[in-house]
Amino acid sequence: MGLFKRKDSKNSIHSDKDDRESFVSVNSAHTSNASLRSPGYKGTGPPASIPELPITRPPDPALDPAAYLRSIHAVRERATLVLDKAKKNQLNHFDVDMSKFEATASYVVSIIKRDYAPDYENIPPHGRWQHFDVGGRPRINQLLQSWPSRIDAQERTRRLIDLFVVSVLLDAGAGTKWSYRSKESGKIYARSEGLAVASLEMFKTGLFSSDPTEPCQVDGAGLKKVTVDTLAKGMQHSEQNPLAGIEGRAGLLVRLSEALNNQDFFGVDARPGNMLDYLLGHPSTLASSVPIVPITTLWTGLMDGLSPIWPPSRTQIDGVSIGDAWVCSDLPSSPPAQKWESIIPFHKLTQWLCYSIMVPMSKLMHIHFAGSDLLTGLPEYRNGGLLVDMGLLSLKPEDMERGVHAYRENSRIKGQPNVEVVPLFSTDDDVIVEWRAVTVGFLDELLYEVNSQLGVKDSDDELNLAQMLEAGSWKGGREIAEFSRPNTKEPPIMIRSDGTVF
Repeated sequence: MGLFKRKDSKNSIHSDKDDRESFVSVNSAHTSNASLRSPGYKGTGPPASIPELPITRPPDPALDPAAYLRSIHAVRERATLVLDKAKKNQLNHFDVDMSKFEATASYVVSIIKRDYAPDYENIPPHGRWQHFDVGGRPRINQLLQSWPSRIDAQERTRRLIDLFVVSVLLDAGAGTKWSYRSKESGKIYARSEGLAVASLEMFKTGLFSSDPTEPCQVDGAGLKKVTVDTLAKGMQHSEQNPLAGIEGRAGLLVRLSEALNNQDFFGVDARPGNMLDYLLGHPSTLASSVPIVPITTLWTGLMDGLSPIWPPSRTQIDGVSIGDAWVCSDLPSSPPAQKWESIIPFHKLTQWLCYSIMVPMSKLMHIHFAGSDLLTGLPEYRNGGLLVDMGLLSLKPEDMERGVHAYRENSRIKGQPNVEVVPLFSTDDDVIVEWRAVTVGFLDELLYEVNSQLGVKDSDDELNLAQMLEAGSWKGGREIAEFSRPNTKEPPIMIRSDGTVF
């Protein structure tokens, strides 16, 4: 039996105050063991005693290569092999100038100091929550306040998980021409923030719910109603305001509706938010001053529970779909190497989901995630673009020529960008796979250097990876792109998106 049983009613008479007081706030929890820190929540009060929780080791790739490649451990382990080659300037598609590494870290440090110095402990973890609050409007707090007090903390957390899961899955690159006008404020937002506000407003109207009396939820039956046309309307997509990959996004939600039928993870009412009950009731979850959930338990729930949503054409091992994993030419590919040895997994959306839904579970239910440092930097175009724009990575001439040719061909298609020419590649191109792999590796290196330059290494103010992503590398990648390409604000390398990876 786990920590909690699912309540019989969503509208429990249990008050929020009772739920909050049933646990010591995670804000007061602190430990010197970095692997036990919940990302971004570092309190100033006395340390709470949080026991060390052993983290499950990865499957043996020799015995079960598919399970290994689907594990969170494999992302960093495989990326490290590519990073080792990068440090020796032995990549197939990029030249690496390690003399630019310190300057890259310094740029990230300058962004962090500008926005947070000296209160580095206030840096939030990278997650979807901040995108909802674009423009300084605390939309998630306002959403929570709009619900009656009889809605207890567990149900509030379920609802936010519902929202965040759908919003993250819709958060692929929006393209340069799309924007969203908020129906509530009339203000216009683009890119990730625009997608966040759009998904929130659709959520509040009940677009993803099958229960007309409860619009603020997501369930399998509700998602079955979503079509390309209804999503396009909700996203304000049109010929004049095109959202890249609209068909891929709609297809992802339809596949999500099928995945939610797995009652082990999502309950009888097929809601993403029921993942909370799965975690709290799991045998690996430890009841202490706060609930302690191993990150591998959350990872398994997301990977196994959501595996049906990934397109079947993705990389497979022994008939098992691996998801966001790709053959990489920097890894062994010829005998006696095994097939799995040529593949590098990223699981970007799954990691983005982890980072994002951990936040409401930590804030509302005070859950502590042990081993969260197994999560890696996100291999997407803002983090990767930073490395290119800073000169640490440079496309080799033959790949640059091929990518620019593809960009010019693409620009002939109506509605596609045709200014500020940059190389363009498809998601599965070896250039993109290598770029993503080396991005994961260098983000770990940057974290160490950034903490050193900030003077917070091995101190209470030391940044974790989720904080550096939020305050430095992702933000820095966006800002340098805006400076370098002011007309489009696109990254230095573009990816032909299908709406399911970036």
